Amino acid sequence: MSESPPEHYSFDAYTPAEIARRVENVGVAKARLPLLQTTMLGMLAGAFIGLGALYYTLVASDATLGFAASRLLGGACFSLGLLLVVVAGAELFTGNNLLAMAWAAGRISTGDVLRNWILVCIANFVGAAGLAAMVFLSGQGDLNGGAVGQAYLKIAAGKAALDPLAAFFRGMLCNVLVCMAVWMAMAGHSVVDRFVAIFMPISAFVAAGFEHSVANMYYFPMALMLKWHGAPLPAGADAVTVEAMLANLAIVIAGNLVGGSVLVALVYWVIYLRGPKPG
Repeated sequence: MSESPPEHYSFDAYTPAEIARRVENVGVAKARLPLLQTTMLGMLAGAFIGLGALYYTLVASDATLGFAASRLLGGACFSLGLLLVVVAGAELFTGNNLLAMAWAAGRISTGDVLRNWILVCIANFVGAAGLAAMVFLSGQGDLNGGAVGQAYLKIAAGKAALDPLAAFFRGMLCNVLVCMAVWMAMAGHSVVDRFVAIFMPISAFVAAGFEHSVANMYYFPMALMLKWHGAPLPAGADAVTVEAMLANLAIVIAGNLVGGSVLVALVYWVIYLRGPKPG
């Protein structure tokens, strides 16, 4: 009888240890991307996540859906955003928190990591806010008798009113799921593999009401434009201001960083990559 093949050849997907090495290598490549490429890919990622948020808002605007149905269906729709990022190619701040693995391995410097995170975060905001401006000018908020615009305002009002500690932990929990979705997508070989890996974690974080900084970079500008244009304001929408947006983003970005870089990247680095490299 012939010898059985090694374990990693008996599965279609990469093993967790193989994923860890792939994530480390991808982190090095991302840190070395040229400035223009990083910026443009970051803008695309902001727009892609904005499209997922747009899709979610259409579901949220339907008052006939129950709470659970609205959350679950909306979360499923929001997964479009990360699917576009992973399959079409883009640089997303929350997913790039996994660069902490390449940093822990000593293959990129602290400056490399900070440069990528800051540049990509700014580019994500430009892409998300730019999409919000185009969607606003398209009149999409008028759909469903104006209920879509009201949904944007209610979502942003809820984010503006969040307790800072709650916002931080919602951001942290969100990016644990986002980075796990990216991690599992790295296990696959096909678009279908990646969709299956992404769908459940992303729909779960949205359904749970966790906070994604790049999604908020779409929601706040969209709500602000609707407010400034004189849209009827639902309860609490007076709190939607530029100052509230900046405060929310600062806290949620911090939570996303801890969730993605510490609770996913560094944990898996300790498990699979810490110690001497194989010869």
